[in-house]
Amino acid sequence: VQLQASGGGLVQAGGSLRLSCAASRRIFSNNGMGWFRQAPGEEREFVAAITWRGSNTDYADSVKGRFTISRDNAKNTVSLQMNSLKPEDTAVYYCAAARSSGLATTTRGYQYWGQGTQVTVSS
Repeated sequence: VQLQASGGGLVQAGGSLRLSCAASRRIFSNNGMGWFRQAPGEEREFVAAITWRGSNTDYADSVKGRFTISRDNAKNTVSLQMNSLKPEDTAVYYCAAARSSGLATTTRGYQYWGQGTQVTVSS
């Protein structure tokens, strides 16, 4: 397994969760990283992205101000801190490694995907 996401679960609206993704050094090094999510019956959508050096980030409008993406290049991990969760945040969350060191906001910009972790927010 090259990307392993964890940290999902069930939380009440307004609560917080922190997702983590461990990657192999081969696919983590020099690549941007991102998080996507997919709700039942919906297409996979962009959530957040971070450049290789962590100097730039980008977020979907729906999560700006609530979610924070970060990475630890020494540990080959990328995290997504999710605060003020809403029921509409319920989805399977996927981490992914980009095709370049920069930001990518579409699925086509990513070459490796983790298996996903379920996040359920109850109202």
